[in-house]
Amino acid sequence: MCQLFAHQPQRDYESQTRSLRIDGHCTSIRLELSFWDTLEEIAAKEDMSLAKFLTRLHSEVLDHHGEVHNFASLLRCSCLIYRSKAAVVIPDFLDDRTPRLVAAE
Repeated sequence: MCQLFAHQPQRDYESQTRSLRIDGHCTSIRLELSFWDTLEEIAAKEDMSLAKFLTRLHSEVLDHHGEVHNFASLLRCSCLIYRSKAAVVIPDFLDDRTPRLVAAE
């Protein structure tokens, strides 16, 4: 079980700080590279740049909640939600093992 986690590429959990401007304010966000990759994927699927996507998300959270307490945590959770919704269970008809999870496109 731990091999699934321990054998992942180190690059995925290296963190990177990126500077960006949200609603005219300069800020920086530090996330692991796998989260940046996922956010870039989401933005591309929405036909937006990453900066525009992050600005829109921040704005929608402000509209809905009135404030954003921890934007980096919100981004990580958003990535987890995105990945979990992209996963589907596909039965393996070749043997009697339980169905496995695979990423859906």
